[in-house]
Amino acid sequence: MSKLQDTPTILRKIVARKHEEVQERQHVKTLTALEKEVAALVGNPVFNTRGFVNQIQARLGKNQAAVIAEIKKASPSKGVIREDFIVADIARSYEEAGAACLSILTDIDFFQGSDTYLQEGRQATALPVLRKDFMVDPYQILESRAIGADCILLIAACLAREEMQSLANLATDIGLDVLVEVHNREELDAALTLDTPLIGVNNRDLHTFEVSLQTTFDLLKHIPAGRTLVTESGIATPDDVRQMRENGVHTFLVGETFMRAENPGKALQKLFS
Repeated sequence: MSKLQDTPTILRKIVARKHEEVQERQHVKTLTALEKEVAALVGNPVFNTRGFVNQIQARLGKNQAAVIAEIKKASPSKGVIREDFIVADIARSYEEAGAACLSILTDIDFFQGSDTYLQEGRQATALPVLRKDFMVDPYQILESRAIGADCILLIAACLAREEMQSLANLATDIGLDVLVEVHNREELDAALTLDTPLIGVNNRDLHTFEVSLQTTFDLLKHIPAGRTLVTESGIATPDDVRQMRENGVHTFLVGETFMRAENPGKALQKLFS
């Protein structure tokens, strides 16, 4: 890919594997078959998406924090994060605790995720769901719609601007919202060329895996009105939340803090109380 020379090593490995995975999946279900499946869904109001962006904006309109609560079993840097992993129970606990949306990992090889986890989490709640995965091919965008996602993630660190634009356009055309994730100013500038309202700022440096909330504060001033900053990674204490909200950041994607808690929903309530 055109950005590989700038991409962190772990991301290069994941992206390479994703391209292999897409080819493997197309042997099971062809692109043509998937396109027909998605066309039938898009044309049927029974299968409308749930409005991921609308749900976040509704919370912000009430001066509430909008929490995207993540369901994640493992990560490349931490290994297994949660052994007791019953997706429907976790999803329901988040909904009862006031989460605005869910984020569910579907990557198999690096995060021990599954498409089935997304379906289980969505079926257990009325919340919109982000498919948290590494999108590198149009096939995955169509697949996301087919398995029930309401929003997809595009990571600027592993996509050229033209690739991001093409994937975002396809997502929008089939009714999906888009969260574009950035780590630095260069990636932010590229993300802002897309006509998508959500800009995720990942506070984790993918080269070192160190986390600094200063990343959000540094990029915040460069995000124009009309875009919503979603701060990702490193939100672990009520003081972290307070700092963000005092600086005008009210949308949060939180995963590991909740996944390590005995009751993820109660952890959410405690963090945002």
